[in-house]
Amino acid sequence: MFGRRNEGQPVPRKPVVPQPAAARAETSAAPAAASAPAAKSPVAKPAAAKPTARASDHRSENYYQIKTTIFNALIDTIDLTQLAQLDAESAREEIRDIVNEILSIKNVVMSISEQEALLQDICNDVLGYGPLEPLLARDDIADIMVNGCERTFIEVNGKVELTNIRFRDNSQLMNICQRIVSQVGRRVDESSPICDARLPDGSRVNVIVPPLAIDGPALTIRKFRRDKLMMNDLVQYNSISQEGAEVLGIIGKVRCNVLISGGTGSGKTTLLNCLTGFIETDERVITCEDAAELQLQQPHVVRLETRPPNLEGQGQVTMTELVRNCLRMRPERIIVGEVRGPEAFDLLQAMNTGHDGSMGTLHANSPREALSRLEGMITMGGYQLPSKTIREMICGSIDVVIQAARLRDGSRRITHITEVLGTEGDVIITQDLFVYEMDGEDENGRIIGKHKSTGIARPAFWDRARYYNQHHALAAALDRAQG
Repeated sequence: MFGRRNEGQPVPRKPVVPQPAAARAETSAAPAAASAPAAKSPVAKPAAAKPTARASDHRSENYYQIKTTIFNALIDTIDLTQLAQLDAESAREEIRDIVNEILSIKNVVMSISEQEALLQDICNDVLGYGPLEPLLARDDIADIMVNGCERTFIEVNGKVELTNIRFRDNSQLMNICQRIVSQVGRRVDESSPICDARLPDGSRVNVIVPPLAIDGPALTIRKFRRDKLMMNDLVQYNSISQEGAEVLGIIGKVRCNVLISGGTGSGKTTLLNCLTGFIETDERVITCEDAAELQLQQPHVVRLETRPPNLEGQGQVTMTELVRNCLRMRPERIIVGEVRGPEAFDLLQAMNTGHDGSMGTLHANSPREALSRLEGMITMGGYQLPSKTIREMICGSIDVVIQAARLRDGSRRITHITEVLGTEGDVIITQDLFVYEMDGEDENGRIIGKHKSTGIARPAFWDRARYYNQHHALAAALDRAQG
């Protein structure tokens, strides 16, 4: 069979040669292998004398022992170099054929469903992300949190729960972490123990390994849905009212400069993706991110990503450098995935010099706190500017602050749509258009509340809406919100 080392006697393990990253990682993690199968069928033995395995959701230690034995025998039998030349489906079939033979040689008694589960697990170990594959395949999971090889948590519907997913050992988990980060040209090991990366679908990944992580590698994945959420989806999830969604759409269309604020896991990136859906297809958009995760659908998009330093401490490209370079690329809109440092100054300058409709996100608990954090970031960047000058720059650049929040029941809501009006003395003046008011909770502990208009009939961006012929739609949405 193609991909085998030999059809006869098993070949002893050879010194490691250059292999694909996926296969090489698992080879290094495997302990001493059991003997590989020959081509002959074994003589049947009484069932009581054969090892058994249970492929249930709560897998036993016996299952993992059998899986380790089969996996080690597979690694000694298969030619990883030839396997790397096959497409994913052919490689999976090749592995399944060999594992079936190993199961026969080892006299492992398993039902069809149990054997199928074992085959799937081993294929995932060799070709994919091992035990993480079934979690990555689920679209209802928002976060995957791996705390060492024994404990894996997930977030579903805003609630964190423990799963039965486990890894063979910390070496297997480390290999999977290295496999993930190597796909985007990064590395994680003792000399570089912290790494940010992404999966092919854009899901955000953070890895921290020993010696910084005491109990083994810690892997955190912020998963993205396969189907991109639109503003109408946020309305269906009660994250925003219909009238509020219409106002947000107009804000995106008329090219207001927007700052999206919120805590961790509040849905800032999802909301930013929704707002970019209102960008015209003929606009040139440039995105800057630490790990590329925005999912813009426009045809004229340039995606930029920061780069960490190499082993010698050279070659780092910061967010500030990316934003500055954007200004030389003839952008019509600049979108910064997360503002967290001195790049805030360059983003505000871009917003104030003809790049209307630019957007960014930052961590803050309220619109006013977001503006204060923006001022603090500029100050920490070493810019020797008076506070009043910085605040005037913020007011001249930011038109709207949108606040997202994750409530205690796990639901996500847009709690404020706030305009930045200007300064009065040394104080920035803001004006709420929509707020979310909580009225209590139901018998299941779910928050009850609704979005309310503050009664503002003509917001500060009214003239901009008139310029883009959106003032009638804006007036109608605000009128319905008040009614």
